[in-house]
Amino acid sequence: METLSGKFKDLIQDAVGRSKIDSVVTEQNVYQEGDENVLPLLHKMVETVALPGSGISGFEHLKDLLEKANAGHSCLLFVEHYSNMDLSALHYLLGKEPDPGKDIANALVAIAGIKLNEENPVVAAFTGAHTRLVIYPSRSLSHLDPVKDRAEIVRSNSINRAAMKSLMDIKVKGKLILVFPSGTRYRPWDPSTKKGVREIDSYIKSFDYMCMVAINGELLHVRPGDMMDDFVEEDVIRYTAGPVQSCTEFRSAARLKAEAAGIEDKKQAVVDTIMERLEEMHIAAEAERQKLLSS
Repeated sequence: METLSGKFKDLIQDAVGRSKIDSVVTEQNVYQEGDENVLPLLHKMVETVALPGSGISGFEHLKDLLEKANAGHSCLLFVEHYSNMDLSALHYLLGKEPDPGKDIANALVAIAGIKLNEENPVVAAFTGAHTRLVIYPSRSLSHLDPVKDRAEIVRSNSINRAAMKSLMDIKVKGKLILVFPSGTRYRPWDPSTKKGVREIDSYIKSFDYMCMVAINGELLHVRPGDMMDDFVEEDVIRYTAGPVQSCTEFRSAARLKAEAAGIEDKKQAVVDTIMERLEEMHIAAEAERQKLLSS
């Protein structure tokens, strides 16, 4: 298998050259529109390695979610996360679906960690192609020293307050707020990267509807170190959307189940339920994908 830098060297250089992403995030620019000059390059990368049979199952559920968003309801999309190509592949495949596929793609607003903007120009270019709301994730905050990193902690609080204010505004304006509940890409050598982030419970509490999306097949295999060293592979990539659910009903059911089981941390229990459902969807979808591969 080729590395990302080897397979798409020219496209990556072009993307970085075109990118106009803000490399420093402040409370004034937490909401960032996707760069239409860069997105076609990422679509070309996906098109190169996505084999026939790639597509979206449960498209009708995404259509249902968009209809609810356009009616003024706040809507969440919880998606598995395996690589920095996940969002680009979803956007590309939505564009191949019938109407309103492109409208769904254009309604997506991804919750993105601050380091995607600031740490690596290539990752930033990939990130900047998509509309997103930038936050300072709890995973990043956990590494800060309360004394030595006080200025950065103050900055993180400022950014997160601005992000939440922006979220309250855009979530009722026909947008689909896309969240990776694990908060990071899954790394097979680190099982903790498939554990849901506790703060996700707060999103569910403040939204009306939600939909889960499993990802099967891998176009970009994550490796230790830099994203440029990730392996690119041709594959059948399938996104499977589950039915739209009431956030209130889902959260209440998960909390009641946790209470019955004697689990004290009900916020984490709600997120764990999401990850369990996504895993169930992933396993079922993989069985169907294998049929496509064998045929």
